[in-house]
Amino acid sequence: MYVLSLTSTAFAALCTNRYDYDAQLTQSRAKTFERVGLITGLNQAFQCVGSILIAPLIKRYRTKNVLVCAILVFGLCTAILLILDGSTGGRIIPRNWSKTHKKDDFSYYGDYNTDAIIPIYCVAGIGYGMVELIRRVVPRDIVGGNVQKLRRLDAMVHIFYEIAGTTGAFVTALVLIPKLGNNFSFIITPLCFTCAAIVWYFMSSLGFVAQKPDVFSAQPSYIKSVLGGFWLFFESIFTGGKLIFTNRKFIWLLPGYSIALYGHRYLENGIAPAVAKRYLGNSAWSQIMVGGSNFGELLGALFVFLFTQVVKTPMPWLRLDSLMLLIVWYLPYWYPPTGRVKDAWMVAGTFIPISFGWAAGDVSLAAYIQASLARIESRATNVSPLGAVMAFLYSTYIVLYAIASPLLGRYIDRVYAETGGSANGGNIHGALVNISGVHFSESPPPPSPLCPPHPSASR
Repeated sequence: MYVLSLTSTAFAALCTNRYDYDAQLTQSRAKTFERVGLITGLNQAFQCVGSILIAPLIKRYRTKNVLVCAILVFGLCTAILLILDGSTGGRIIPRNWSKTHKKDDFSYYGDYNTDAIIPIYCVAGIGYGMVELIRRVVPRDIVGGNVQKLRRLDAMVHIFYEIAGTTGAFVTALVLIPKLGNNFSFIITPLCFTCAAIVWYFMSSLGFVAQKPDVFSAQPSYIKSVLGGFWLFFESIFTGGKLIFTNRKFIWLLPGYSIALYGHRYLENGIAPAVAKRYLGNSAWSQIMVGGSNFGELLGALFVFLFTQVVKTPMPWLRLDSLMLLIVWYLPYWYPPTGRVKDAWMVAGTFIPISFGWAAGDVSLAAYIQASLARIESRATNVSPLGAVMAFLYSTYIVLYAIASPLLGRYIDRVYAETGGSANGGNIHGALVNISGVHFSESPPPPSPLCPPHPSASR
């Protein structure tokens, strides 16, 4: 999980710098956050494919084997990107580069079309989506349907996940990117993923029993693989949607889980990179902000683990999360000078309470879903109801993210260009009024809906 976090954060910083540098070389309008939003949105969309594939796969194959294949696919994608950069002239950032070159000089990057990252990151998304969903399914296989045990185990998994995420973000921002450059900061990923796959291969099967062949088993192999794949894909979508929309105890999960997850991810992958690059002038510092967010998630999961008997419903955590989101209203009216890393740490601190509420709700919701579906799991035939419901919720979040992220990124780029761009001290304060303020809350915005540049701002 540490390397998953490291790779995703390094990808985001790399794309931000490369698209800005491309615009600088061609003397054109920067489309940085539109492109970054598109890449992350497509990655999320392919995570949807990966998450949907889990429902039929874990019915027929051992969960550990599916997990091994998923992580190897992710590792292969990162290896391809490293090879692509190195084969086109890219190299590890030379020593003292920042002292002898301009701040936005990235000529040590490989000379390839930046859009080549898109298909690589899309395929990586399939593996990521499978890994992300499996970590939400495995706890049920270990402890069964006991909701208290599930809540504690989910909290423990989330704690280790966030320890890895926090460490990964800080190490990426403070060690790997400064020492290796954005283009080689994830050089350890292929090796670490291969080691993880070897370890996971020797895990227990947790009482796995293969299901009977599906309805296409009598057909020739080629027809079976094609038609069966399409059939099970749509059946998992249908099964998850049917369970959610036909049960009153599940219908509220759509806004409570999917929309909340979308907001949390956009905070880390949309707002943090924009603030780091356009406010502070260093895209790598977005990982400090993400580290603060991950630390908040760690505290939230730890709190649920310790006090699972005190708060037995996820609703208080969801309400707390919605209130904590109001904190982001300060961003449009904040005018820090560029180049101060302490400001990145301040943003990280403000992300902690936001992510605390979200993580606590996420852990409680996961346990609620796992326990509620444990009784009908044995009656399923082609797909796992738990896998299908989690896949449907996860896919809904991904569709929201895939549509909204590039559109919001284009809006940020347009506001930046209209206020002068990189040549004339442009800013994105006006954009963040809507994106980090209105976008994250339904409450009336504070006074002064327009946010002109601060008279003392240096940009």
